[in-house]
Amino acid sequence: MASELVSHDNLYVGASVQTAVKILVVGHFGVGKTTFVGNISEIPPLRTEELITQASVGIDDLSSTPEKTTTTVAMDFGRLTLSETLVLYLFGTPGQERFKQLWEDLSLGALGALVLVDPERLDESFPVLDLVEQYGLPYAVAVNRFEGARSYSMTEIREALNLSGDTPVVPCDVRDQKSAADALITLVGHLHSRLD
Repeated sequence: MASELVSHDNLYVGASVQTAVKILVVGHFGVGKTTFVGNISEIPPLRTEELITQASVGIDDLSSTPEKTTTTVAMDFGRLTLSETLVLYLFGTPGQERFKQLWEDLSLGALGALVLVDPERLDESFPVLDLVEQYGLPYAVAVNRFEGARSYSMTEIREALNLSGDTPVVPCDVRDQKSAADALITLVGHLHSRLD
């Protein structure tokens, strides 16, 4: 039976999709996970955003993101079809430590993770990297670009995070669909290379 394909801005969805892959989009609080999933998803993303209230004072550090008014409380979900035979299901995790159990649940069945990092807050990335490694997920690191932030080379980021030489580290602007797609394609290439 022939499958009927529907084009959505050069992204194809149809019954011929043979491989569905679960990918986690992880990172610390306020690094851009919700924006990433929202900008890359070919479907309207599922978001579980709630307003940040007084209850978060002393728990969530907003000093680096004072304009942030909402936070993910469960997950973000989106989909990206890379080819007629490969579709990625994207699960964005909450960034706060108190959601660690949810991360563990979301990691079940995931093939890999894209770790978003803020070069100005790399110290906040270590607990995230520890969790990804604890769950045994292969990963790539996407360095989010923030307006007015100092620019670092990917080599400097790799050294600061003490990453192995085979872990991909790429620049990424989560607000830009092509940049976000390039980061995901890098991760998929890394996952594929591990199968050889």
